[in-house]
Amino acid sequence: MNWSRRNVLAAGAASALAANAVAASTVQAAAGKAATGKGPFPASFLWGAATAGHQVEGQNVNSDIWLLEHVKPSLFQESSGDGCASLQRWEEDLDIVRSLGLNTYRFSLEWARIEPAEGEFSAVMLDHYKRVIAGCRDRGLVPLVTFNHFTAPRWFAAQGGWEVATAPAKFTRFCDKAARYLAADIGYATTLNEPNLLRMLDWLPLPFPPSMKEMQAAMLKEAARQCGSDRFSAANCGNADAMLAPMIAGHKAAVAAIKSANPSLPVGVSLAISDDQPIGKNSRRDAKRREVYGEWLQAARETCDFIGVQTYSRSLIDSSKALPPPKGATVSQMGEEYYPAAIEGTIRYAHAATGLPVMVTENGVATTDDAMRAAFIPEAIAAVGRAMAGGVPVLGYVHWSLLDNFEWLFGYTPKFGLVAVDRTTMKRTIKPSARIYGAIAAAGGLTQAQLKG
Repeated sequence: MNWSRRNVLAAGAASALAANAVAASTVQAAAGKAATGKGPFPASFLWGAATAGHQVEGQNVNSDIWLLEHVKPSLFQESSGDGCASLQRWEEDLDIVRSLGLNTYRFSLEWARIEPAEGEFSAVMLDHYKRVIAGCRDRGLVPLVTFNHFTAPRWFAAQGGWEVATAPAKFTRFCDKAARYLAADIGYATTLNEPNLLRMLDWLPLPFPPSMKEMQAAMLKEAARQCGSDRFSAANCGNADAMLAPMIAGHKAAVAAIKSANPSLPVGVSLAISDDQPIGKNSRRDAKRREVYGEWLQAARETCDFIGVQTYSRSLIDSSKALPPPKGATVSQMGEEYYPAAIEGTIRYAHAATGLPVMVTENGVATTDDAMRAAFIPEAIAAVGRAMAGGVPVLGYVHWSLLDNFEWLFGYTPKFGLVAVDRTTMKRTIKPSARIYGAIAAAGGLTQAQLKG
């Protein structure tokens, strides 16, 4: 697909369709319509936007990633700094979610804030997250809470992070403490965010250059030195093979701990999954699926109430490797092909592999052109609808992300947000694409004609 004036016009048409669907009297009336179930999606369907603690809260100084952002050399282009100041402005963020007519907010607990030193838990920070959860409920938003979204306390990383046998017990202790304080009012929970990410990166069309791996090693070595340790490992910056067994064990134990605090709380795990499509004879697609998702899908099947799917594009795989996007394809700021339909394939695959209901916990596109996002959202929701029409139970669609936030190695350059954030004043500005998404949600989804598209 080439991005052109035709596509911009299509985005405008989608906006008009969505606006007509809600008959736009007031935002409150629109949100009320979503609750009636009169649209094509079920009344219980979750329409949400997502954030993650380290990426929006700011000044997460006790975390492993904060240290990695500041050592030299570092793979990180810039520091997360003040984030989007959401630690202070969370009420404003919730008000925006509500104003759009959405009914769900996904956010994460920041382990490094709650347990900044091993065994020392902060009642102040537990109270903070309790207020956020209550704030969701007060606004009619279902709190979808991730117990760990990549970042961990610095002390945990300096002990070897997820690469050592003691990691599951330490993570479970944190989850148990947090769940006993918070779980009563959480709507849905996930233990870990994209624990398979590093294995996914091994299947990128263009492998990382050796110099990047050397810099990562030097960065981790310096972080270890500053902690007075001989090791340092972070969930999204370490040895994927060494992390696999401890992460799966930690997930399983965390599910049990969360369920112990609230047996009725649905618990899952969110996996990074691309729409893997075979090209030619002897495609290695199934090999990728075994390596990147297989053991995690098995763990989800054994322990979870639902499976979280996080999808941004498709991956074309021939007999030897993953291929670059097709010639002439439009790509995002992250170099991924613009392909909103990918979410249908990953929903179908995750459900077939686990037998579980699916929650789209992340889906979006990195672009400075909001017209692209405005077109992406209806196309992606149509793809979700097709999966549902095909018999897959889908609990909800949560867009990544609510805000233009910190995107790890890439800093603040990629723009995934429904809402722009001024880096100096932290002023939030709702983008047109957010209004389109909110109107679709308020209408209860797309019509059958739009779903067939």
